[in-house]
Amino acid sequence: MEQLGTAIRLGVYAHGSSLPPERELAERLDVSRATLREAIAALRAAHLVETRRGRGGGTIVSHRPSAPAHGTPPDLGPRRAHLLDTLVFRRVVEPGGCHIAAGRRLSETQRRLLDDAHDAVANAPDPATHRQADSRFHLAIAMVTESAQVLQAVTAVQADLHDMLNAIPVLEVNIEHSNKQHRSIVDAIAGGDATKARRVMESHCDDTAALLRGLLG
Repeated sequence: MEQLGTAIRLGVYAHGSSLPPERELAERLDVSRATLREAIAALRAAHLVETRRGRGGGTIVSHRPSAPAHGTPPDLGPRRAHLLDTLVFRRVVEPGGCHIAAGRRLSETQRRLLDDAHDAVANAPDPATHRQADSRFHLAIAMVTESAQVLQAVTAVQADLHDMLNAIPVLEVNIEHSNKQHRSIVDAIAGGDATKARRVMESHCDDTAALLRGLLG
């Protein structure tokens, strides 16, 4: 339930899309189909998904992405220390993931995955869609490493980052700067320049951390 709920909130399964077939999803999550049904029932009770019958039916994502906050950022309360520590952990994990991804010989499918993820975040029509597309971009890089543990770590990082970024107002200048860094990261990975890929991602993580620490305190 936690894995599926996180994937839905981060936009891996977007609003209005269908979850994969039950057998396939159970295999991905390495659980029995009975366990999967229990998890989906819980997500349905939490209004994250709905079940439709008939042709074109299935388990449909009903969760809509939330827009970032306006006005005074909320108090993060007891999660503050953990969330701010996530920024330190991210500085280790995501640049390392970029270094690994750039050192691999990418398939055409992997190159297309990175390009599509980049285009989705660069062309997002509104802040809520941009936030989800940004998460998917970082998860796409983790997928290219072909390391299940890297993907798991980046997913956890992006879940916490999602909560923090949704707690602050959108700054257009920050999005513009972030999109340029995204392009540089993709180009470095595609070009096999592991040192540059790591360095640009480090700058990207540092800039986001500075923004969050400045606005959240």
